[in-house]
Amino acid sequence: MSTKNKAADFQHNDSGLHGQYKTWFLDYASYVILERAVPAIDDGLKPVQRRILHAMKEMDDGRFNKVANIIGQAMQYHPHGDASIGDALVNMGQKDLLIDTQGNWGDVRTGDDAAAARYIEARLSKFALDVAFNAKTTNWQLSYDGRKNEPVTLPMKFPLLLAQGADGIAVGLSTKILPHNFCELIEAAVKYLRGRKFELYPDFLTGGMIDAGEYNNGRRGGKVKVRAHIEELDKKTLAIRSVPYGVTTTQMMESIVKANDQGKIKIKKVTDNTAAEVEIQVDLAPGISPDITIDALYKFTDCEISISPNACVIVDQKPQFLGVQELLKLSVDRTKELLEKELQIRLGELQEKWHYTSLEKIFFEEKIYKELEKKHETWDKVLEAIDKAFVPFKKQLRREISREDIIKLTEKPVRRIYKLDIDELNAQIKGLEAEIKQVKHDLANLIDFAVAYYENLLKKYGKGRERKTEIKQFELIEAKHVAIANARLYMNREEGFIGTGLKKDEFLFECSDLDDIIVFTKRGIMKVVKVSDKTFIGKDILHAAVFQKNDERTTYNMIYVDGESGKSFAKRFNVTGVTRDKEYDLSKGHEKSKVHYFSVNPNAEAELVKITLSSSSSARIKEFDFGFSDLEIKGRGSLGNTVTRYPIKSVKLKEAGISTIAGKKLWFDDQFGRLNTDEKGQYLGMFDGEDKVLVFYRDGNYEVTDQELTQKLDAEKLIHIEKFNPEKVISAVYVDMKTKQFMAKRFRIETTTLKNKFLFIKEGEGNYVETVTTIAEPVLAMQQGRGAQVRKGKLKIAKIAEITNYKTVGTKLADYSKSTEMEWVKTNEDPNQTELFQ
Repeated sequence: MSTKNKAADFQHNDSGLHGQYKTWFLDYASYVILERAVPAIDDGLKPVQRRILHAMKEMDDGRFNKVANIIGQAMQYHPHGDASIGDALVNMGQKDLLIDTQGNWGDVRTGDDAAAARYIEARLSKFALDVAFNAKTTNWQLSYDGRKNEPVTLPMKFPLLLAQGADGIAVGLSTKILPHNFCELIEAAVKYLRGRKFELYPDFLTGGMIDAGEYNNGRRGGKVKVRAHIEELDKKTLAIRSVPYGVTTTQMMESIVKANDQGKIKIKKVTDNTAAEVEIQVDLAPGISPDITIDALYKFTDCEISISPNACVIVDQKPQFLGVQELLKLSVDRTKELLEKELQIRLGELQEKWHYTSLEKIFFEEKIYKELEKKHETWDKVLEAIDKAFVPFKKQLRREISREDIIKLTEKPVRRIYKLDIDELNAQIKGLEAEIKQVKHDLANLIDFAVAYYENLLKKYGKGRERKTEIKQFELIEAKHVAIANARLYMNREEGFIGTGLKKDEFLFECSDLDDIIVFTKRGIMKVVKVSDKTFIGKDILHAAVFQKNDERTTYNMIYVDGESGKSFAKRFNVTGVTRDKEYDLSKGHEKSKVHYFSVNPNAEAELVKITLSSSSSARIKEFDFGFSDLEIKGRGSLGNTVTRYPIKSVKLKEAGISTIAGKKLWFDDQFGRLNTDEKGQYLGMFDGEDKVLVFYRDGNYEVTDQELTQKLDAEKLIHIEKFNPEKVISAVYVDMKTKQFMAKRFRIETTTLKNKFLFIKEGEGNYVETVTTIAEPVLAMQQGRGAQVRKGKLKIAKIAEITNYKTVGTKLADYSKSTEMEWVKTNEDPNQTELFQ
């Protein structure tokens, strides 16, 4: 046989290397998927977790057991050694659901490991005993060595998989199911049973915030963003109060230090003060904005992470990818089946007990037991005689009398029977009949029974398991907007280079390495480039700056000469969007064209310039003024208007211009606490360059701030915001909790410090602002009381409170009541009563 034929036979022979590799690898992959990494849909457990719980149930006597002993017990069922069992047990214990723990079990927030197995103890929680075990409804199989029986799956009557979450890496696939809130899962189960819609979102023991807008029901392709809570202690200090799911305080601090080293943020130091609660203190470098730093921490560190769920579970011995709603529905359906099975088992037990108790009653009441005293030839004859004696009473029974029933009766001690014994048997039968009736009712109304089961779980175990992770929508943070200036940009004008490495040349400004730089040359070329070590733009650079995309306010004024015709043109234009590294010719395109005059105007200012023509030109007037205000702002590709056809000697600024465009429209987005120009939220008005914003907070502070869009205002405490007018009078009503009075006051804003909060109400615990306005002659409509006791009236605040300093206490307005309702009336009419509440 040829070598070629031998090779062919070897390849097609399954006993050969090829066949062995194919079958062995598939066997291994299937084993890892089914027996190691992926949880089963029936009970939400991986095999090692199931075996641990089963071992703990065998050991359970209500007291704590050493974890080392639990590991040893579980090794009878799990063939992969003590390390995997110990890790899985600690992981379950840290989730605080199925296992009660004692000792040092580590901390998922800090990443601290648990103590050695010989030092820590555990037992099954009452919740686990209630929902996870029932030998009568459990399917059993032999353990790996055939010595013991272990459950195929536990009869889990709770969506454990969604409550605990799961993650694992198998061969060719992985699973990642995020944990969900205990109470919300039960509420969703009840809604599903009632045929109502429900939604589920992750909830983490570590707290924090979550944006689940792209959760995609936990399926592949979805993602969630998780953030830590960051609090501004003061203008120089931040405190991180939680960690995202899966991130430890150590990892977070390392990411913060790394971002600082890379120049993404500027901090002095970071300190871990975590004890009972997470607290990482971040001390900022001098002059650094806390608002921008908070955004930068979310953008550049582990204060914000993205998690991609991938819900893969074992269904009928096969991996399937499902959504969390499908997982919950399958869990609830299985719970309903288990409850029905338990009820059917209970019904059978009750009916069997009723049958035997009825037999016992007849046996003694009708003195059938005396057959035992008669002389029968054999024991079988005795049993036949007893069975014959029962014949008249068989219609009272619900099933046939078996030989085993009679034997059981004969084993009962025979003594004198009192009426009291018969009455007790009658009471037992009556009680059993009531129980049977209830069980049959529950079986007939299985949905209501299942709902009651879940509601009982919530009542018994829901306390203290409220949602810990706040659900909210995160605003998109642009890296360029929060990156600090971590690079120094230089320029060689003559040679036409810019970059961070030209340290011997002209220094321009500090910028971020994420910025784009816009550059203009004498030739009329414009180019936008990334910050780099050295980039060639073109000789004779006129201007370079950080490029702001979609900036419609910054206007460039330019006068240039066309190299072909010799005519000079003037143009005004914006640059809102470009292709990076592409050259844009702002002239008519001739290589001899050049720029005579160029200016950058942040608010579209239009200056007046003096133009001097060449002395050799034939023009009659060789010097004249030119105003850019006569030109419209057009696109960068426009040719411009003709200034002169004669050669220009020089163009010089004669008079600075004023803005030729309207002010900037600002809105306040109360969802994120940001000012914006995107028409999101409350419209504040048209703002010129020096205009300010006035903000009032519920805690009694006010703040005057600028138009900076990166700042973040406390939207939860904010009660009123508007464009600041120093001439307006502030009218406010606040509560003095010490005297239980509503206080009214009027004042003008006299402070000049920006971004500082000033308390304008009486300082005291519980004091807060009820309402505030800047209406010129405010009238306050008030209502107190309920039902027949309602009192209504209007008050002209100007008659009650004089205009004073913001620090004054104010004037008593009315007695405090929670039922009080207030509203400012936009009218100048006299109120009906001015002292109704005095």
